Amino acid sequence: MKRVYLVPNIVTAFSLACGLFVIFKINMLEPGGGDYEVVQTSAFLLLVAAFADFIDGALARAIHAESEFGFVFDSLADAVSFGVAPSVLMLKTLSLEQGTLLSFASATGAMIYSLCGVLRLVRFSVKTSEAKGNIDLQVAQKKHFTGLPIPAAAAAAVSANLLFLSPWLKQWIDLSKPQLSITLTCVMVFLGYLMVCRLKFPSLKMLHFRIPSFHLAFLTVITAVFVLYGILYFFAVILALAAWSYVVVALVLSLIRLIAGKRSKTLEDFEPEPDDYENNG
Repeated sequence: MKRVYLVPNIVTAFSLACGLFVIFKINMLEPGGGDYEVVQTSAFLLLVAAFADFIDGALARAIHAESEFGFVFDSLADAVSFGVAPSVLMLKTLSLEQGTLLSFASATGAMIYSLCGVLRLVRFSVKTSEAKGNIDLQVAQKKHFTGLPIPAAAAAAVSANLLFLSPWLKQWIDLSKPQLSITLTCVMVFLGYLMVCRLKFPSLKMLHFRIPSFHLAFLTVITAVFVLYGILYFFAVILALAAWSYVVVALVLSLIRLIAGKRSKTLEDFEPEPDDYENNG
């Protein structure tokens, strides 16, 4: 049985290794060495880490190899790969002079993002523990997340970093170093807030499409062609569109729910999670 438990944990270790490699590799570069190619390679590695993070949980459930060790290990790996690596990547990209107000602000934004990411994982762990034995809570957790999931936040942070460095965007918008620093700092703080907020973000598990098999296969092929073409030639744009579309859609759904009011059944699943003191009142 122990050998079975090793399988998902090996996948988790691979995800952690990808995040550690990004951190160590970026720190071995000279100041200002975090150019477009380096950030692009790091983005690929973090995407691989995100895929491995998705696989290890699904694999553990499929072979009935879930364990407390694997759950804690997965959270710690996520904290490094998706909580720390994007912040280190951003700071190395900016490479600001130490002791300046701009460097202090950027470092603060990076720390806020990483801290919020860890808090997000802790809250998720607590909620998962509370849901054990409660079918309704388990079903709700499968339908949506409270706060932006940390892999999605990492994808949004790295994609924004990569997009502003891309030659394609520089043809239209070429930000100076102070402008880039302020923009990325605001992005990191915003994503940090979304991770710890109580807004609902949809889970991909709740997506169900009733499409005939032939049409589904045809749409899959067409989508794959466009995605592969975009990855090969417009990777920064495709990654930014995918990551930020998820964020925007979730915020729009939450906004509609707030406008509709609690008495309405419209998007009831996206009612913001109540504060802890509200639950105790």
